[in-house]
Amino acid sequence: MIDLNLFFALTSFYFVMYVTPGPNNAMVLTSGIKFGFSKTVPHMSGITIGHVLQVVLVCLGLGKLFQLFPVIQNVLKIICAIYLLYLGYKIIGSFSNIKEDGSRPLKFHEAALFQLVNPKAWTISSMVASGFLPKDEKLFTAIFFISITALIICPISISIWAAFGSGIRNLVKNDKKKAIVEYFLVILLLITAILIVLEK
Repeated sequence: MIDLNLFFALTSFYFVMYVTPGPNNAMVLTSGIKFGFSKTVPHMSGITIGHVLQVVLVCLGLGKLFQLFPVIQNVLKIICAIYLLYLGYKIIGSFSNIKEDGSRPLKFHEAALFQLVNPKAWTISSMVASGFLPKDEKLFTAIFFISITALIICPISISIWAAFGSGIRNLVKNDKKKAIVEYFLVILLLITAILIVLEK
């Protein structure tokens, strides 16, 4: 039987890790500002399902690859940082010209696949597998417990960023303010990319 203390500890851990700044939250915030909350739902759903699959894979032993070959984590960091910088470049001038520049929110499968190069998501998965996997349960039961908890907490946490972005979208109407928001997002993505590369 799953210990309630373990459940509350895992829930708290997930919430803190999901709600704190990272690649997913920066991208969801950007999407909320540019496209609104409802159009960002597929993006958030992709993040959630992609990360749950990550957790399952790490619990089944994939996480040991990162221990044996640390260079994999470094490569993922670089790929993720480059993608965030690319997003930052695409943001400039796009907020006020969404139709003209052909922008669209990330699709479900794209957001899910992005988790493969998201080092923060892999770190969360590894920490969960090593610190919260119930040792006294059968492996399937333990993984099911961890996955369902992630499935509940992840969308709640990241939706806060999408809602915040959508709120900004509704408040910012003139082009000057939109330009300020664009550069704020570019700086946010730049800082996120730098922190990812520098993280040990």
